[in-house]
Amino acid sequence: MQEIEYIGYAAGVLTTLAFFPQAIKVFRSRRTRDISLLWAVLMTIGVFLWLCYGYVNQSLPMIIANGITLLLLLMILVFKLRFK
Repeated sequence: MQEIEYIGYAAGVLTTLAFFPQAIKVFRSRRTRDISLLWAVLMTIGVFLWLCYGYVNQSLPMIIANGITLLLLLMILVFKLRFK
């Protein structure tokens, strides 16, 4: 593994961890009033595209981080649509 991969893993861990508090809060409270639907949709699409980009470039840090983040965003988006 090249040293630059460590930067990718660090970035992936930090950006993925940033979504956990929001996802947990939404899951526990069932409230999404303060979350923009447009933000949730755009972030979900953007992270999906980053996941595709990581897959095409065979970048394991991008695949792992964006795969987990995509699941968290999908959960937030589903809750946003369900608990309007």
